[in-house]
Amino acid sequence: MKAVMKKAPGYDNMELEQIEEPKAAGDLVKIKVVYTGICGTDMHTFSGQYPNSKTPVVLGHEFSGTVVEVGERVTKVKVGDRVTSETTFETCGECEYCREKDYNLCSNRKGIGTQVNGSFAEYVISREESLHKLPENVSFKAASLTEPLACCVHAALEKTMIQSSDKVLVFGPGPIGLLQCQVIKAQGAFVILAGITKDHKRLELAKSLGVDVVVDVQKENLEEVVMKHTDGYGVDKLFECSGAVPALNQGLPLVKKKGTFVQVGIFADKINPLDQESIIQREITYVGTRSQKPSSWPLALKLLADGKIDVDKMVTKVVPLEQWRDGFEAVRAGDQIKVIVKS
Repeated sequence: MKAVMKKAPGYDNMELEQIEEPKAAGDLVKIKVVYTGICGTDMHTFSGQYPNSKTPVVLGHEFSGTVVEVGERVTKVKVGDRVTSETTFETCGECEYCREKDYNLCSNRKGIGTQVNGSFAEYVISREESLHKLPENVSFKAASLTEPLACCVHAALEKTMIQSSDKVLVFGPGPIGLLQCQVIKAQGAFVILAGITKDHKRLELAKSLGVDVVVDVQKENLEEVVMKHTDGYGVDKLFECSGAVPALNQGLPLVKKKGTFVQVGIFADKINPLDQESIIQREITYVGTRSQKPSSWPLALKLLADGKIDVDKMVTKVVPLEQWRDGFEAVRAGDQIKVIVKS
């Protein structure tokens, strides 16, 4: 079968290869891939910034498809089922995080598209426990966004809880930031989205997705906008989705006293300057959120089924598997929102 492989560490080292078609056995399920989203992690892997524990490996972990073969121990899905899958392929099953199904925190976890072959291919293998059947009214295209959407669900509905009365600030109008805004808006909250001048098109798109206020922080005074809409108190919750240190430190003083700051974006460096004074003096709860876990997925699929996520506006480019490089280049150029690959 055809598959896009990261063949060695370092910049690029990726090719469309012919590899052996996988087989399902035990609790494993073989899926004919329909769509796979290009994730920021894939881009970091392409550039050599993401340390894979194994190469060569087929990339891709945001996918949808149809079950074509099941192992002998599989009982909950059958050939013909339309599915998406969590990224977890294997865990230790013994640590306290596994016992609580916090698989995203298992130190021995192996992920699809990172440690085992992923979905930039004609077929992918996943374990039955990780699969989720698609609601009838959720298309394959929409379902390919379930994984990043589940990350946003985990951040907003599991690591904290959004109330309809909340005033919320989101930094970063990338795919995650735009999905995060939609998850928050689905709870009835008031959302302010902050970006920079080069994000102009994305900020305009955000308005059409229901975001209440968008701010170009290079042209407008974000503090004035926030205080205007929060009676001078600051936002109840802030989701930092840009992974930019300036956004982090600009945001902390804008959180209401006793408010919550949720770090969604990943920084380029592990150690960064931090406005600890704002955290201490304002009694801010600073929350880290990593990926997603099993409980995040039904919530994400329900949002898709209920039409709360505008997939048509999110997916702005589709490329065939053979033209995967065009898709990666489109993401690097920064003029698309979400690029997906059709297998």
